[in-house]
Amino acid sequence: MIIKMTGASGYLGEVIRKELVKNGHQVMPLKRSSLYGPTDELIKQLTGTQILINLAGAPILQRWTERNKKVIYESRVKTTGNLVKAIQEMKESQRPQKVISASAVGIYTVNKTHDEHSTEFDNGFVGEIVKDWESSWNSLPGNVELTLFRLGVVLGKEAQTIKKLLLPFKLGLGGKIGNGKQPFPFVHENDVARAFSWALDQPRRDGIYNLAAPQKITNKEFTKAMARTLKRPAIIPVPEFVLRIVYGKAATLLTESPEVTPKKLEKHKFKFSYPDIESTLKEITG
Repeated sequence: MIIKMTGASGYLGEVIRKELVKNGHQVMPLKRSSLYGPTDELIKQLTGTQILINLAGAPILQRWTERNKKVIYESRVKTTGNLVKAIQEMKESQRPQKVISASAVGIYTVNKTHDEHSTEFDNGFVGEIVKDWESSWNSLPGNVELTLFRLGVVLGKEAQTIKKLLLPFKLGLGGKIGNGKQPFPFVHENDVARAFSWALDQPRRDGIYNLAAPQKITNKEFTKAMARTLKRPAIIPVPEFVLRIVYGKAATLLTESPEVTPKKLEKHKFKFSYPDIESTLKEITG
C-alpha cells in the first residue's frame, strides 16, 4: 500500500515505518510545513495515498509556558484540522481510504481504570488537548475509515523514557517517582508498530483503541522491575517538588496517570508480544 505519514522522522515514526516497510508497504513522509499552511500543498501530497498515518505532535513533557502550550496544542489540533479540511476538499476517488492516528491515554481521569467505553475525561491541560485532538477528526468524510490509538508510555531502546532512566538505574540511583502509587500504563514499541500494521491490514478496524499492555502496574512496580532487570538497587525516590522545579505543572505527567485496559484489542484477538513489564524490559536491555 501507499502510505503517507506525519511525524515520520520522530522516534515513533521510525519504529512504525520500519515495520510497515518490512511488510512490503511504501511509506513516505508528509512535510511538516505543509501541515500548517493552505490546504493546496496537503491535497497535492495526499492525492493517490491509500493510507494516512498521523503521528504529528510536539513533545508534551516540557515546561508549560504559554508559548510551549500553544506549540503543543497546535501541533496536534491545528494540524489535524488541516488534514481533515484537505481530505474534505479532495475528490472522493482520490482520498485516503483509511486514517490511523495516534492519540493518548492522557484523555482519561487520573487514578481510575478505563477501557475504551469510559467517558470520564481529564479536565486539565492534557485532557483538553486530547479531547480537541480527537474531536478534530469528527468532520472526516464518512467514506474514510478512522482508527485512533490512545497510547500509553511507549518503551523501547530509543524511547526517551528509557534513555533518561537507564544511566541513573545502572549507577544505582534509580527510584520511584513521588509515592510510586500512580498507575504506569506502558506499551513496547514493537507492539505499537504491530498494532498500526494490524489496523492497516484488517478491514473495518475503525474506532478507538487503548494501546497499552494488558498488565496493570504502578510506577513503584515499574521501578522494581527495572532494578531487577539491571540487577541494581533502586532506593532513591524522586520527590515531587524536584520534578515541579524542573517541569513546573508538566510534572503531573510523571506523578499522576490513569490506569487503562486494552479491552477492544483483546476482543479482536490482538496478541501483545510484550504483555508484561518483565518481558518488555528484558528485550529493551538485552
